[in-house]
Amino acid sequence: MMREFTGKHMAGVMVAGFGIVVAVNFYMASLATNGFGGVVVENSYVASQKYNGWLAEAERQEATGWQLDASRTADGLVVVETQNAPETATLTAIARHPLGHKTTRTLAFTRQDDGRFVADQPLDAGRWTLRMTLSDGDRKRVVEAPLP
Repeated sequence: MMREFTGKHMAGVMVAGFGIVVAVNFYMASLATNGFGGVVVENSYVASQKYNGWLAEAERQEATGWQLDASRTADGLVVVETQNAPETATLTAIARHPLGHKTTRTLAFTRQDDGRFVADQPLDAGRWTLRMTLSDGDRKRVVEAPLP
């Protein structure tokens, strides 16, 4: 024997359906606002006009063959290991929080005997993005990477 489908049943189906849609929208919005670590430009048109120049500069930097790998010690010091970099190279970095935070820090590094670079001051805990610049005369390599 079948039960009659009433207006109350239909209202329940509608509330449940829209409830699922609203819950998914709130979840996706929270992921978008809390997890985006991108960079926002002031003027997207001007940025698009400079894009080919940025690509050419990136190719020049890639041609150096220098590799940088950053990590953080337990006491907050940033350590950068390099590969194929000349011994006379110097390193600087700017640490910034991902989008939504205004804090930025400029880091100075000291080269160790083993070739690694160690920051002069510790970096606070949390998510950071490093923009590292390894320079030797007129050659340089800029690498932007998240810091775990």
